[in-house]
Amino acid sequence: MNNPTSNKRQQNDFFWPSYVDLMTSLFVVMLVLFVYSFKLFKDREGELKQANGELKAKAEELEQITKIRRSLQRLEGKYFRYDPTNERHELLVPVQFKSGRDEIQDAYKPALLQAGRTLRTVLKSIKTDQPVRYLVIVEGMAARYPAGDPRNAREEQTTYQLSYRRALSLLNFWKQNGLDFGQDRNIELIIGGSGFYGTGRYQGRREGDNKRFLIQVIPKVGRMQ
Repeated sequence: MNNPTSNKRQQNDFFWPSYVDLMTSLFVVMLVLFVYSFKLFKDREGELKQANGELKAKAEELEQITKIRRSLQRLEGKYFRYDPTNERHELLVPVQFKSGRDEIQDAYKPALLQAGRTLRTVLKSIKTDQPVRYLVIVEGMAARYPAGDPRNAREEQTTYQLSYRRALSLLNFWKQNGLDFGQDRNIELIIGGSGFYGTGRYQGRREGDNKRFLIQVIPKVGRMQ
C-alpha cells in the first residue's frame, strides 16, 4: 500500500530541482537580453554623439563661411563689384583689349595692380577661428562680334584660348609686380577663360563690356593639408 507521505516527498524532490533549473534558464535569458540591449544602447549612443559632433562641426563651418563672406564685402568699391545673382566679384577696371590680342595696355596697369593689392590685402586680413583656404578663380572673357558676323562661328573655339590668355596676362602682370598669389599658403589661384560664353554676360549694346575679368573667391574651411 502506497504511503501518501512518501509520494508527496517524492513530488517535492522532483519539483524544486526543476523549478531551480527553470529560474536559472530564465535568469540566463534575461541576462543575455540585458547585455544585448545594453550593447545596442551604447552603439546608438555612440552614433548619436558622432552625429551631434558632425552637426556641430558643420554649424561652426557654416558660421565661419558666413563670417568670411561678410568680410569679403570689403572688396566692393572702386575696383570690385559683387554680383549677388552669380555670387562672384566683377573686376571694375574697364580693360579694353585689342581685337584678338591678350596684351594688357599700359593705361590699365596701375588700376589692375591696385585691384590685385586690394584683393590680397582683404584675403590676408580676414581672421577666422578655423584654418581657411581661398580658391580664387580669375576668369577672362571675350566679346562677340555684331549679330550675324561669321567670325562668331569661326572663332568660337579660339576665343576660349584667347580669354584664358587674357586671364594669364593679368596673373603674370601681378606676379611681375610682387603679387605672387602662389606664394600664399592659404590661397589657391586658378585661371580660366569662358570665351563667348559664361553666365552673367552683358547683352545688346553692352556686348563690348564682356572684354573683362571676373573674380570668384570660394572659402574652404577646415584642416589644411
